[in-house]
Amino acid sequence: MRTYKVLTVCLGNICRSPAAQGILESAADKQNVFLELDSAGTAAYHIGNPPDSRSIAALHQIGIDISRQKARQVTKDDFCDFDWILAMDRENLSNLKKIQPKNSKATLVMFGEFYDSVAFGEVADPYYGDDKGFIEMREHLIQIADKFIHHLHSNRED
Repeated sequence: MRTYKVLTVCLGNICRSPAAQGILESAADKQNVFLELDSAGTAAYHIGNPPDSRSIAALHQIGIDISRQKARQVTKDDFCDFDWILAMDRENLSNLKKIQPKNSKATLVMFGEFYDSVAFGEVADPYYGDDKGFIEMREHLIQIADKFIHHLHSNRED
């Protein structure tokens, strides 16, 4: 069975992308899809730091532990190493397109495009808000992850 390599990307790699990584790991396990996952940011603000404590708490509430993840910045090599690069919003998608090598193998899309009710395909950044924003982010990511996993499952090459 094929294993997909998936990179989730937001700005600083401490809120949305580590949460998306943890949620995708959980969803893939439940749906028998094999993923190798990582997350990164387009900016270098938080390299080496763990995810935001509010992201850790929001995922801990549903039994997903992302506390051991460490923030890193996207590299050009990622476009050759991963099958999918999933941006959390349009700005990060645009930044990724600027650094994407011409002949890279990765499919670069906005993660939210896999679920219709997420506005403009974007996952809102909860960083400057309160805990409620992190719960809403978690719920959006769960919905999108299920749709993405279904997409991989229905289009897989065994």
